Amino acid sequence: QVQLLESGGGLVQAGGSLRLSCAASGSSFRPYAMDWYRQAPGKEREFVARITRGGATNYADSVKGRFTISRDNAKNTVFLQMDSLKFEDTAVYFCSLTTTSAYKYWGQGTQVTVSS
Repeated sequence: QVQLLESGGGLVQAGGSLRLSCAASGSSFRPYAMDWYRQAPGKEREFVARITRGGATNYADSVKGRFTISRDNAKNTVFLQMDSLKFEDTAVYFCSLTTTSAYKYWGQGTQVTVSS
């Protein structure tokens, strides 16, 4: 069993920055990738960013150039640095871990609110 705990959400003005963290813990696991997703009110959950075990990254077009995903392997933690935040970035942000057997674990989410 894997537990994912997100932190770092909050209220920020448009143009500001936030850094989200996701700490993974639990039984022995070997993640294939860790992702960030988000879900705005009334909308479906959408992909934001991914970092693979090999360190490759990819991003949704809506956040390219503004968000950066990174990780600290020693601490089993993944980060999402969010800069130049826009009102439309307001959402609950979820961390996800995909195992090498393609099973997906989810965190509880952290609220990010960007005021215009």
